[in-house]
Amino acid sequence: MFMGEYSHSLDPKGRLIMPAKFREQLGDKFIVTKGLDGCLFVYPMKEWQNIEDKFREIPLTSKKAREFMRFFFAGASDLEFDKQGRVLLPQTLRGYAGLQKDVVLTGVLSRIEIWDKDRWEGSSTYEDMDEVAEYMAELGLSI
Repeated sequence: MFMGEYSHSLDPKGRLIMPAKFREQLGDKFIVTKGLDGCLFVYPMKEWQNIEDKFREIPLTSKKAREFMRFFFAGASDLEFDKQGRVLLPQTLRGYAGLQKDVVLTGVLSRIEIWDKDRWEGSSTYEDMDEVAEYMAELGLSI
């Protein structure tokens, strides 16, 4: 399980040092793709395989499903770390997420999210958490 929040910087070539705690859980190879809300999603290979299996069961007759599959899979890249624990994020993914220099990595259960620092700070106001908590309770999750 991924959890925690870490601030890092991209180097001029677009490489990112992944926190050691995340590297251990990701393994040698992993997948990075376009995420929701303007961030990138990072998945270990085992979790990515589970996602692929679920998508294989979705009928292609659904236009929205086809659109989401294109969004999610077309931007995906399988990556690995270099000897210094860095990963080179593809330019197309950096552009999608607006990653320039300062980034925030967050652990969210089965995935890691990579955010542009300014976007992260602007999107995580947490002002309506009571309302969100009520919605989560309606989904069957209470804490």
